[in-house]
Amino acid sequence: MRLLERMRKEWFMIGIVLAIAGAKLEPSIGVNGGPLKPEITVSYIAVATIFFNSGLSLKTEELTSALVHIKLHLFIQIFTLAFFPATIWLFLQLLSITPINEWLLKGLQTVGCMPPPVSSAVILTKAVGGNEAAAIFNSAFGSFLVSKHGLTCLL
Repeated sequence: MRLLERMRKEWFMIGIVLAIAGAKLEPSIGVNGGPLKPEITVSYIAVATIFFNSGLSLKTEELTSALVHIKLHLFIQIFTLAFFPATIWLFLQLLSITPINEWLLKGLQTVGCMPPPVSSAVILTKAVGGNEAAAIFNSAFGSFLVSKHGLTCLL
């Protein structure tokens, strides 16, 4: 009975492990153009679902009041799209003199240039009691800037 209780408690981690194992066994299912159509389901449906679920928990007044905090949004976008990538670039300059694999450094550079994932930005902000409306707006706006306008860091 202990194993069953443990599995119920850790259902999410078990699901992640099963998803990774399934992807390892049959990677063609998740590729672009494959049966799961990740270019549509991940890019649009998953993001829209996260925003929809987050929006359901917000009052309209909270969202509209969050939109007028221009300084906050400007700070978050500059921090996310300029300061953080520049800091990562400096860190990579230090790491480049070590024997770390060049492709690992390129991967770190790529991740340093990406906006925070929508789910992380919204869910973690909500979990700590932060301004969820501002998190939703900035996450959506940052993702929009990066994906639709080709805005990337200059590393």
